[in-house]
Amino acid sequence: MIHPISSATIHHLADQFNDQPQKVNNSDYWNQYLKTGTNLWLDTGDIEASSKLWNSAFTALTTNNTLLNAEVQKGLYDTIIPELSSKLRYLSDEEKVKEIAFCLNAIHGLRIAKIFNCKVSVELHTDLAHDVNGIETIGKRLFDINPSHFIIKVPFTASGLLGARKLHEMGIPVNFTLDFSVRQNGFAAVIAQPAYTNVFLGRLGAYLKNNNLGDGQYIGEKVTLESQRSLLALANKGISNTRLIAASIRSKDQLYQLLGCDTFTIPVGVATDAVQNLIQISKSDIVINNPTLFDTTDTQAVRLPHLWLVEEHEKEVIHRLNEKTPSTAQELIEYAYERGCHDIFPILTKEEHEFLRSDGKIPVHERWADKIRDGEVGIDSLLNLAGLYSFEKDQADLDNRIKSFL
Repeated sequence: MIHPISSATIHHLADQFNDQPQKVNNSDYWNQYLKTGTNLWLDTGDIEASSKLWNSAFTALTTNNTLLNAEVQKGLYDTIIPELSSKLRYLSDEEKVKEIAFCLNAIHGLRIAKIFNCKVSVELHTDLAHDVNGIETIGKRLFDINPSHFIIKVPFTASGLLGARKLHEMGIPVNFTLDFSVRQNGFAAVIAQPAYTNVFLGRLGAYLKNNNLGDGQYIGEKVTLESQRSLLALANKGISNTRLIAASIRSKDQLYQLLGCDTFTIPVGVATDAVQNLIQISKSDIVINNPTLFDTTDTQAVRLPHLWLVEEHEKEVIHRLNEKTPSTAQELIEYAYERGCHDIFPILTKEEHEFLRSDGKIPVHERWADKIRDGEVGIDSLLNLAGLYSFEKDQADLDNRIKSFL
């Protein structure tokens, strides 16, 4: 039986950095947001950058595979990697890499929690995205290292829905990530029952703009506001208590436009810009117009309303899956597919998966226009898969740095 690095050892390694708690100041500017009911998190793993912005209005930081990789590549943990490796002589190199990556994730999260005395969203290794048992086992192990501060990030996949549900049933808070539509957030909130779910609103705008479909404005904001309304309706019915995170924010204007959403995860650049260009805010209903498409855009092929509208058969599938949760991800996919939800867990060819890997975070629309039009795949599903592949690339970079020390 493999005996991984103990929690005590991980805490000891984190303590070697001699981090001191950050002095917390008040901020009249950021306190304005709290008065609207919105919680404020920083979207970064950069401790130095966070220290310059941190104040009493912020309550959490959220990291992911990309953000953790950025910190590891700075060499912060180069001396720890060989030390961990020496304790894992009985493992294969592949097993060592996984265990060391886990430890670095936990150590960095512990450091953030100690310095800022805040909640920290920590994301699982990308190899677990389609592994229900792995999500449950490793998610619990990671949470147990710091149960008073850690929130476990799980990506939107069929396995993620089931794994997050298991973590929820153990009382472990989950931040369900890589969501891009109201219906994906519905699946997450009702089936997985996480503490938080997301809209990656910046990438929605980038999809339109990068693919010359529109100017990119308002699509992310509209989906976020509709997701917030949907989650509030579920809460009022006693179905789910999941709260919404407005994620992938790209500008200070979006902070104002999305006032009153449950939580903002704010990148350092956006937070800095907001502080440097202070504006008075107040809680009010902000009208977000429908996204504008260019005249040359095939509106049927784009099917944008599918991002903020949940069809009746999708609602039925969501609630049926909650009443009787499948035992495997394949059962969940087949159930959804047989009931008309063909595009939320799309069946793609190997070549199509390679397209998504090569395109980066934003898929090339012309490859998918016909399938989107025919209901075989959704823009939300494409962005979700592209996001997973982007995280995989950054996780591989992190893993390769670890390998260089073995």
